[in-house]
Amino acid sequence: MAGSPETIFTVDPVALKYGAGALRELGVDAVALGMKRVMLVTDPTLAALAPVATAREALRAAGIDVVVFDRVRIEPTDASFRDAAAFATEGKFDGFVSVGGGSVIDTAKAANLYSTYPPADFLDYVNAPLGRAVPVPGPLKPHLACPTTAGTGSETTAVAIFDFVESQVKTGISSKFLRPTKAVVDPTATYSLPAGVVACTGFDVLTHAIESYTARLFSSRPAPADPLTRPPYQGANPWSDGGALRAIELGGRYLVRAVTDPADTEARDNLTFAATLAGLAFGNAGVHIPHAMSYSVAGLNHRYTATGYENEGGMVPHGLSVVINAPAAFRFTADTAPGRHLTAARALGATGGGLSDAGDILAGQLEHMMRATGIPSGLKALGYGEGDIPALVDGAWKQQRLLVMAPKEVTRDHLATLYGAAMRYWD
Repeated sequence: MAGSPETIFTVDPVALKYGAGALRELGVDAVALGMKRVMLVTDPTLAALAPVATAREALRAAGIDVVVFDRVRIEPTDASFRDAAAFATEGKFDGFVSVGGGSVIDTAKAANLYSTYPPADFLDYVNAPLGRAVPVPGPLKPHLACPTTAGTGSETTAVAIFDFVESQVKTGISSKFLRPTKAVVDPTATYSLPAGVVACTGFDVLTHAIESYTARLFSSRPAPADPLTRPPYQGANPWSDGGALRAIELGGRYLVRAVTDPADTEARDNLTFAATLAGLAFGNAGVHIPHAMSYSVAGLNHRYTATGYENEGGMVPHGLSVVINAPAAFRFTADTAPGRHLTAARALGATGGGLSDAGDILAGQLEHMMRATGIPSGLKALGYGEGDIPALVDGAWKQQRLLVMAPKEVTRDHLATLYGAAMRYWD
């Protein structure tokens, strides 16, 4: 009954194929989905590397007409989404294969959507308040998503994120129809990633999982008048909790190893599996304050050059823009559910302390891992100062879809305090 407390959560996960060599079976997967002419979406760097070559050869060996689109921008913009959508519309494809990180997979989602159901205006499908949040009319064309980073979980989620340049903030599109048809996860595709990229994407995994586990409970929402209108982000629930905790545990055990030793394939494999689990968890439960804060951190700064991203020009990579806020955010939310925050800290590898200082324990363990993997010490290290806080707050405040998933009310004043706390964590 509408207005009464929610008692139901739903699980609609993406089909998954996981394991070394999975990319070599792409042709079989594509044929099974009826694909005949495919847009293979990737970025300029990956286009010349083994994962894309393997995917292209597997598709062509299955008799599929493959056209490569390699103009994906890392941290895509509204302009780069439009470029991919125009290519997809002109190409008249009946399927999509994305090989790359979250930027590539999100670009393929957008190209699929805009070419399948062309809107009157680009902003029609974009989340409010920046866009009009027009519902996606129906199912999209088949999409096989093949991640090459252990991070975003985009291969399992119902969102596509981009930098809305005009507004200097990140936003996105959210619809259950954006979920790829199948995630094809081959951990060997991550072996060539530079350490800096592994660090940024790996912390995206951890913050996804911790935010999912500490999000408001699904039962704290009112039941919808129409069951079909339950949001993609439903709140923490027994199903999402299991994947989130396992992802936190794997990240705590293997992230530092994966960054500090490029030859440690066991660590890379386990971090990739953690990314998949975290994607399934947060795609169901949602994320909250660290991600909401991240969109203005990335959207306002196009000068910073992150380690491992030197060829991409000035930008703050998504995983960095998220984790830089996380210690401050979890100190703030810990009083709502100290047990959950302490459980997350323990899964991450923290010892000592108790419920009364759960937020400090969780934040401190994250800070320890950030230092061990070369993550900057706070927003000041990215070039921000106290004078930037009003603009950062303005950008975060627009992310109400995420802020509403926090376990406690978040005001503009709270955000200002949190950005201040995130300026520097250690000397």
